[in-house]
Amino acid sequence: MREEVIRPLTLGGTRFSYRLLRHPGPRTEPVVVLGGGFQGSRGWPHMEDRITPVADFVTADLPGVGASDSLPPGAGTEFAGAAVDRILDDLGAPRVNLFGYSYGAELAFGCAQRNPHRIARLMLGGVVSHTSSAQRESLRLAAGHLAKGDTENFAAVAARMQLCLDEDRHIPRRSLVYRYVKRSMLHVAVHVPDVLDYLQRSLISSPSFDGGLSGVPALVFTGEHDSITTPDRQRTFAATIRGSRFAAIKDSDHWVVLERAADVADLTVRFFTDQPWDAAPYVAHPPPAPSNVTFG
Repeated sequence: MREEVIRPLTLGGTRFSYRLLRHPGPRTEPVVVLGGGFQGSRGWPHMEDRITPVADFVTADLPGVGASDSLPPGAGTEFAGAAVDRILDDLGAPRVNLFGYSYGAELAFGCAQRNPHRIARLMLGGVVSHTSSAQRESLRLAAGHLAKGDTENFAAVAARMQLCLDEDRHIPRRSLVYRYVKRSMLHVAVHVPDVLDYLQRSLISSPSFDGGLSGVPALVFTGEHDSITTPDRQRTFAATIRGSRFAAIKDSDHWVVLERAADVADLTVRFFTDQPWDAAPYVAHPPPAPSNVTFG
């Protein structure tokens, strides 16, 4: 039985928490996982199953997620980043392995820029470093549906813009994943205040990715059919991190962490324990050209 610790924290009066699963004899530094705008501390079961045999495993309910308090009015990425730093302080480890996906990639990258001496290895997936006109138009449509109280169509647009729907590109269980993502978007539309702010932070590029990074071993990855954070854009972003590597995962899109969850977990363990990963069967060589499918 893994030892589980829930650590409640506060930042400027805002309550949040992180979840720590301890390993009695870890092979690498603690692994801290930061997910998308709506992914909380219990949203990473495949990662948990693969990582806890080799390291302490940390996930978070950052402000605005799970049972944590909402973000204060006007607060955004800087406040969430300060919450991540607060977790590292409380954790007390000299260095950590930091994993960030989608919006979590922005938080992880910012944390590494602020604290390079505290990051043993950095893994970033689905980095929203560029925004297309199609993405902005889809957000505009989603906002219009939400303003009219049409949560069903809001959820459909929000789901379609996150997934590759090009039938010529193979993604196993595409229909199942679409239904899952749509249901998730319907849930947050009903239950999450300021849902559009969170969706925009998750899917619209930010200046936070400017400035580069050096001194931290890094791996950038995405799904080979990702139409939001395309492989060519991810390669370009990876080049801003000195000495970084890039991997595209086969038969997946922006929701690669769901579609190929076991493979993402395996890649994470390999990278964080300094094992080879280039020849893993799920790594695409080379990634395909970006999809031209629109999101509306």
